[in-house]
Amino acid sequence: MTLALTLAAIIAAGTVFFRLVEGWSWLDSYFFSVVTLSTVGYGELVPQTPAGKIGTTVYILLGLGVFAVAIQQFGVFAMRKREEHTEWLIARLGDDAEPANRDDSPDSDDEVSRNP
Repeated sequence: MTLALTLAAIIAAGTVFFRLVEGWSWLDSYFFSVVTLSTVGYGELVPQTPAGKIGTTVYILLGLGVFAVAIQQFGVFAMRKREEHTEWLIARLGDDAEPANRDDSPDSDDEVSRNP
């Protein structure tokens, strides 16, 4: 939760900064903030003022780390949910369930092993 709030605060700060310094609309400022942090960089908007260019570099250096950690934490969350679901399935099936793909032993004397 803290990470999500931090990310939202960085995007909001970037939006306000670009609105005030570059004079872009709120939507354009927000769009530029998100596109810059996500490293997509469409190139539609480019800071023109020296303050905007310096501010963008600082914004990238500060915000990119937070954005990367947020993406990484989302991945960890998804993996945990997958593990929990797998454990639930195993517990539900129980230990006495037959495997779905039981293989014959290599030394079995069946028709397939004699006639490849």
